Amino acid sequence: PRAAGQGGAGGRRRTPGLRREEVAALAGVGLAWYTWFEQGRNISVSATFLENLARVLRLDAAERRHLYLLAHQRPPAEPGRTWCTVPPQVRRLMDDLPARPAYILNLRWDVVVWNAAAERVFGFGAQPTGRRNLLWMLFVDPAMRELFVDWPAQAPAMLSTFRRDFASASGAPDITELVDELERVAPEFKAWWREHDVHGACMGVRSLRLPTLGEVAFEHATLSVDESRHLRLVVYAPAPEEPQAMAFARWLARKPRTAVRGSRD
Repeated sequence: PRAAGQGGAGGRRRTPGLRREEVAALAGVGLAWYTWFEQGRNISVSATFLENLARVLRLDAAERRHLYLLAHQRPPAEPGRTWCTVPPQVRRLMDDLPARPAYILNLRWDVVVWNAAAERVFGFGAQPTGRRNLLWMLFVDPAMRELFVDWPAQAPAMLSTFRRDFASASGAPDITELVDELERVAPEFKAWWREHDVHGACMGVRSLRLPTLGEVAFEHATLSVDESRHLRLVVYAPAPEEPQAMAFARWLARKPRTAVRGSRD
């Protein structure tokens, strides 16, 4: 209460924490309306009120998300980048996968960190400042278009997965800016984006065309690293029936595999 500017100089409080009327006042609503909200009555609840309430109650990201799910039956809109420090345990896990290209995406599909195998396959480190974004690379970088064997099928499928994240961002400026720019510079993106397909696949098989090695089929899986911040770990592994699996491991070994770290651009 004292941190919220309540109960600074008066007598003892019978219970810890803010009183209901204090929460209502700090959140900018009337006591009766706030009481109805607590009781779960069928009232219209705005995102502005929920943000005010989360601030008053000093909710962390997970608690804020839970509040939105209770009130709106959907999570809050998130900023596109949702930048955060990747836990060192996750970095070590990625480095311990020398033959498994792995990288972490945020909600905007910026490539936050990646391991040495992913650098060898995707070349994230060579991307210009501000362009280390999987969606941008997929539609603008000719090397990425050449990398995916069935690009005309894979690109729209990946785009339909990104649309799910775009909906979660709910108009965040940085993610909207990315989409607007891609519509200007990539005709295929513009056409497929306007089809409004949504696909939530988190695993599958993709064939990649690697220099001096040729086509290799990879299984890929997407794992949640930090749900509240929308960080996802994407891992590629040669498919079990892939005859080039051993050749791929040797291909990776031809150059030193120094771990690569991402950084905010």
